[in-house]
Amino acid sequence: MVLEQVRRVTTSLGTLSARPGAFVVLGSYTVLWIIIQPETLDWHGFATLVTWAMTLFIQRAEHRDTQALQAKLDELLRVHTRARNDLTKLDQEEPEVIEEHRAHQQISE
Repeated sequence: MVLEQVRRVTTSLGTLSARPGAFVVLGSYTVLWIIIQPETLDWHGFATLVTWAMTLFIQRAEHRDTQALQAKLDELLRVHTRARNDLTKLDQEEPEVIEEHRAHQQISE
């Protein structure tokens, strides 16, 4: 039960980090840092902020690519007459459920 909640929360956080709001959080954090403790924003602090920003950029690009790929696969599943419609919703599941589904499909083939 607790593990399932942790899985849901971590998946949600990963998705949220790909949203524009994550950049607002980073900008707010940076502004507060400059206001509250400007003397500690040295080279290491700047590197931390840049690393955080690059992580968000990478996450956003990865999320965009994944969503585009999912949309294309959903379309292929919709137009293929022998495809199962339930597969179009598989991307809404947790990664562990998808892995189980894939493992089960490989065994049954």
